Amino acid sequence: MEQKGAQLDWETFSCSICLDLLKDPVTIPCGHSYCMSCIKSFWDEEDEKKIYSCPQCRQTFTLRPVLVKNTMLAALVEQLKKTGLQAAPADHCYAGPEDVACDFCTGRKMKALKSCLHCPASYCEKHLQPHHESPTFKKHKLVDPSEKLQENICSRHDEVMKMFCRTDQQSICYLCSVDEHKGHDTVSAAAERTERQRELEVSRQNIQQRVQDREKDVKLLQQEVEAVSRSADKAVEDSEKIFTELIRLIQKRSSDVKQQIRSQQETEVSRVKELQEKLEQEITELKRKDAELKQLSHTEDHNQFLHNYPSLSQLSEPTDSSSINIRPLRYFEDVTAAVSELRDQLQDILREKWTNISLTGTEVDILPSQPEPKTRAEFLKYSRGITLDPNTAHILILLSEGNRKAERMSQHQSYSSHPDRFTDWCQVLSRESLTGRCYWEVEWSGRGVYVAVAYKNISRTGGSKECGFGFNDKSWALYSDNKSYGFWFEGIKTPVSGPGSSRVGVYLDHRAGILSFYSVSETMTLLHRVQTTFTQPLYAGLCPVYHGTTSEFCKLK
Repeated sequence: MEQKGAQLDWETFSCSICLDLLKDPVTIPCGHSYCMSCIKSFWDEEDEKKIYSCPQCRQTFTLRPVLVKNTMLAALVEQLKKTGLQAAPADHCYAGPEDVACDFCTGRKMKALKSCLHCPASYCEKHLQPHHESPTFKKHKLVDPSEKLQENICSRHDEVMKMFCRTDQQSICYLCSVDEHKGHDTVSAAAERTERQRELEVSRQNIQQRVQDREKDVKLLQQEVEAVSRSADKAVEDSEKIFTELIRLIQKRSSDVKQQIRSQQETEVSRVKELQEKLEQEITELKRKDAELKQLSHTEDHNQFLHNYPSLSQLSEPTDSSSINIRPLRYFEDVTAAVSELRDQLQDILREKWTNISLTGTEVDILPSQPEPKTRAEFLKYSRGITLDPNTAHILILLSEGNRKAERMSQHQSYSSHPDRFTDWCQVLSRESLTGRCYWEVEWSGRGVYVAVAYKNISRTGGSKECGFGFNDKSWALYSDNKSYGFWFEGIKTPVSGPGSSRVGVYLDHRAGILSFYSVSETMTLLHRVQTTFTQPLYAGLCPVYHGTTSEFCKLK
């Protein structure tokens, strides 16, 4: 308590200009006291204006007051010096390099307690007293200490900028509003701040909502990881059971399939976790942005708010996760089905159809569905090399160009008997199964061709509709001739209009159930789009209808 009393005595008998004990104290007409040398120096600077003021209360005097030493104050100060109560202010009261200093302190400056936007200047506690005590300063706006007060002053008119020009998006003073900004949309800085504050709150709400959405997405992705692992485990278990029956013949194949499944599982889990990490990073960035906006919302300086808000309000593009969805998962069932086929047709598969159980061409699509491509360049990102399976080709179809081209002939070809061969319908299926997202193009010539996709279990024997592309529920086909198009499914024809072209593009998103046919020339024109649910892997099919008609899977870059 004694220390506090000593500090109060020291402050009571100190000069508010030099912040030291009074030296040759004088009392001016308003009642405030200063060192004689301090007030003289202060008034010397005001000689040109011929108006003299008190540094504390700002009361003015038209005539420079005559200074006379206040002997009573001088005696009291001497007494304080003798009793040793004039301890200097603690060092933490002085302004350091990182602090805002009082503009009115002389010598070693004190820390500013507040800054005045009207003056504009920064004040320590002692020099701030007139703003609290005098009615003259009642309407002045006090804010936290700021070193950027000069940025509030118009460089042209040396006036405080209290206006905002919406036309030019800048702070201006009143004189600017009637001068070079005359006729512009101008409002007070406070009004513009209010408007931007509302926008800030909306931005914060959007950020907070996005944080919530991303947190939900992260949880969904974690569930996807678990589902992939369960599906992979089951696929490994089923595959091992099947290969046990064929251990002498295909032990090495069993090991390969197991390794491929695990490898694909690791790859897909890695992809999901990568997206999960991106979303978590986005959440962190959004929270940081929200904190910055929150801090900005509490800024009392309108101009600083308006200066910083445009840059802080900019948000990065969100990570696309709109289609994350948990649905019945069958990531590796294709493998199990292929291994079962291997067991049933061991010799034939080992010789020609090993690729059917390879995961190389199988995309385990657990990431959010991508938008359907718009340009040919985007389609080509999903291009697949497709070849035709000779064991499925009708005997009137000649395969060439590395089994990519099918031509309708008038003479029978020397194919051996095979259960997969179409016996009556002049058509052929691809060797490769199609899942995930795929794109391919067919170049054709002649009188007409069916470009199709079908399940592997489509019927092969006989001339019934169960065998023909587009005439059952196991195949979808687009017919193209030199005059028109037609889409076929379950024997029902849907007329299709579009520009004639000798090249047809096919886009498949197996998981999304999308099958689209395009006329390809200098541009791509959508001919027909199917939205359904595919329950099995698909195979590309060709059916050259007339003698001399050719159709070929194109090599795409």
